[in-house]
Amino acid sequence: MTVSSSSKTRRRNERRGRWAESLALASLRLKGYRLLARRFKSGAGEVDLIMRRGEVTAFIEVKVRGTADLAVEAVTDFQTRRIAAAARIWMARDPKAALGICRFDIVTISPYQWPHHIPNAIIVED
Repeated sequence: MTVSSSSKTRRRNERRGRWAESLALASLRLKGYRLLARRFKSGAGEVDLIMRRGEVTAFIEVKVRGTADLAVEAVTDFQTRRIAAAARIWMARDPKAALGICRFDIVTISPYQWPHHIPNAIIVED
């Protein structure tokens, strides 16, 4: 039985995404962030990392691309809506997040570069 090239690609992308999230997580921990959840999934959407530093709860999208600019451009409006929907569910469950400051960040992962953290990179409109 042979494995289709699309499922091989999907598995490779899954491994690459997990590796990128681990790299982003390590860099954010060095900046003083504490992990609350990794790959938080709800029926409405998914958030790669949810982290807290002080009163700030950050909902973080991790993107791997050849450059940081390409990574930021890869965050679509559809993804933004799904991240925001998942964040609303998280905040309903976490009173500290609901009472504190919440923001939507991006961490870009590019070859031969340290992960680039962009706070407030995603603007969510209700």
